[in-house]
Amino acid sequence: MTVQFPFLSSGSILQGREADILSRIAEPACGASIWQRRPLPEFQNWLDGLPATSLPDLRVILGAGAVESCVRAECDRVGMPASPMRDLLARDIAALGFIFAGIMASPMLRLRLQPVTTDACRRFHIDRVRARMLCTYRGTGTQLQLGPDAGPILELAARDVAILRGTLWPALSGVLHRSPPIAGSGKTRLLLVIDPVTDENDKEDLH
Repeated sequence: MTVQFPFLSSGSILQGREADILSRIAEPACGASIWQRRPLPEFQNWLDGLPATSLPDLRVILGAGAVESCVRAECDRVGMPASPMRDLLARDIAALGFIFAGIMASPMLRLRLQPVTTDACRRFHIDRVRARMLCTYRGTGTQLQLGPDAGPILELAARDVAILRGTLWPALSGVLHRSPPIAGSGKTRLLLVIDPVTDENDKEDLH
């Protein structure tokens, strides 16, 4: 099922339960596409129970085919215990890398996988990229504004995957979004951000 929300001006937010919803970011009226994935309680309990010091903190430019091995190496570096759940995390990130590379026709990706403990970008904004993939594996997901002037907010669930248009998309119809306010809560999010490496983005935002 696909759910469509009106966008602030000429675009829309599309949500669906299947991965192919993400490719609809290319449709003229789409400002954001969201894949609503089913919960994986065992995986989530494992990841939520890890100490923050065991979470990967990675910033790298690489091809989609190198993502899984790179994530595994970073997990080793920070001392994340080996387990089937860790393997699942690495494979899942790699799969998202392949999906995004295909949609954006970008052989190289700029990938960030990092813990977030602050409000990061707490103001609603649109990124200076062509498009950006976001997935929060642990903690509260990115928030999207559904209307102007403090309108309703859509909050992504853990493991939901979103592709958002940025200001460098040929026909601007991006969606305002922000990181959820968690400063002072003691919570740690684990956020995945993937950009096509062709983007000349000068500012690396956290969401």
